[in-house]
Amino acid sequence: MSPPEIEAATFDDREHVIQTVTLGFSTDPIARWIWSDAKTYLETMPRFVNAFAGRGFDHSTVYKTGCGHAAAMWLPPGIEPDSDSIGEIMDETVPPERMEEIGAFFGQMENFHPQEECWYLPMIAADPSQTRRGLGAALMKHALQICDEAGLPAYLESSNPRNISLYERHGFEVMGTIETESSPIMTPMLRPARN
Repeated sequence: MSPPEIEAATFDDREHVIQTVTLGFSTDPIARWIWSDAKTYLETMPRFVNAFAGRGFDHSTVYKTGCGHAAAMWLPPGIEPDSDSIGEIMDETVPPERMEEIGAFFGQMENFHPQEECWYLPMIAADPSQTRRGLGAALMKHALQICDEAGLPAYLESSNPRNISLYERHGFEVMGTIETESSPIMTPMLRPARN
């Protein structure tokens, strides 16, 4: 079987990519810890995906498989998630009594994020009906080639322990753990620059 074709997603692909990522994260431990109710998750996650990783569309750093069943939403060095929109989404969708813990969780994420210039992968996902086809691996290989050409490190947080081995195969190393009292574990991972 030939490897999947990878291409930069365009603005016209935005809605489809966001829907694919929303589907892919529907059983994600962290996403469902934040929004355990299915209705809230389905209404909120597309907005969150756009706020967290959508700025990649402005820089042609969102990649999708030619079949459209998987996508990786990268942010290039110097580009950050839309924290104002993320804050608004949280305020609207998370009960006040949970905000302190979720805020602490996001604070830990911020503490692990490298201060040095790096590529950041906020989200990568495949339609759950299309897993085990090498789509995620193909997306990783494509983007990491770009990181290597720039001589820069890459950073991500694995929100699902099942994905850690994929990231390790691509050179990412575990930096520690992100966890609060009731949260699942998130694993920050860094891939050093390769020249």
